[in-house]
Amino acid sequence: MIALTTARALSIGATLLVGLTTVHAQSYPVTATQRSTAQQVAQQGIPETDLAPNAPAQYTVKRGDTLWGISGLYLRQPWRWPELWGMNLSSISNPHQIFPGQVLYLVRSNGYARLSTTGPNGDSGVVRLSPQTRESSLKDLALPTLPPHLIEPFLAEPLVVGLRELDQAPRIIATMDKRVLMASGDRAYVRNSGGAIISSDKGQPTSYRIFRDATPLIDPVTRIVLGYEAKYLGSAAVVRGETIVDTIEGEPQQSTPATVDITRSKNEIRAGDRLLASPEQQYLSYVPHAPSSPTTAAVVSIYGDSVGANAAQNQIIAINKGSKDGVDVGTVLELVSKGDVIVDKTSPNRSRVKLPDEQNGYAMVFRVFDQVSYALITTAQRPVNVGDGLQSPQN
Repeated sequence: MIALTTARALSIGATLLVGLTTVHAQSYPVTATQRSTAQQVAQQGIPETDLAPNAPAQYTVKRGDTLWGISGLYLRQPWRWPELWGMNLSSISNPHQIFPGQVLYLVRSNGYARLSTTGPNGDSGVVRLSPQTRESSLKDLALPTLPPHLIEPFLAEPLVVGLRELDQAPRIIATMDKRVLMASGDRAYVRNSGGAIISSDKGQPTSYRIFRDATPLIDPVTRIVLGYEAKYLGSAAVVRGETIVDTIEGEPQQSTPATVDITRSKNEIRAGDRLLASPEQQYLSYVPHAPSSPTTAAVVSIYGDSVGANAAQNQIIAINKGSKDGVDVGTVLELVSKGDVIVDKTSPNRSRVKLPDEQNGYAMVFRVFDQVSYALITTAQRPVNVGDGLQSPQN
């Protein structure tokens, strides 16, 4: 495979495909490494042995498809998207712009394969759709890497804080109707806890997230506390800010609580829960990639209330590496299941034996803190457990 031993090493740095789209049209960057890998493949194609066993001779892109899924149809490793792009570099100048209705043709020659958007009879590779009114732009129709709903709900949820950060955040003290538990649509009153007050002044935050219980995240390897994960409960919008009430000279300063309306409740909310300003909404385009240097990590926890002792595909895990370790948004790691320690019943002395670790799939980092990151499990053949390992993709 021409220079593809090197090219594959480079392509590992472009794991998972392109970038998670939102309903907003965006411009997705193509890195120099991704383009270099694609150009090398474009010279000859890829060996047929690198194709997925059931790679289709022809495929029509459908609404709801993802670039990860299409790569999986043609390549044994779906994250090798630069090579998939290189298979049709001459006809697709930007791999991020693949749309429903396009037809992909698999061309095999002399032991190599490439993709084309032109059929064997000179077909244009576009399915003619019946005329209808369309209000969205063409860019809005471009395929996402993964279904957006898998990550977007979690972008504002996991929060790693310092030991005292949540204690100093504004707190809910009561509801308008004296309810013990609160949910979406309820009105609540909030006081500051020694930090900045909630204000309705122009330029101040108007949206807050509600948290409770900063749970320690303990590194399963070193047993060091990496941070504290605050439990996300919901969101609130400011109606009126907290105001300072004039008092007689010498008397303690008093304030009138701020008023907020609860706009979303994922869990029951009660007095004592804390508010932190919501981050500005960002429409990120992920450019997934493997770590720039060999990386190992471990699963610290499984995110969410309803999950059991293990996680599966499309669930969220926290890992013990963060920005201080060179992990960034889009980093892709290979999951490794820890081999069990068993008693060898076939041995006369019944010795204990550790079974080999096994590769188990992939996870993509989408939120990064100093020492902790959150990742989406994109594929997993077996349950993922706390303490399982992660490493740079191996093939």
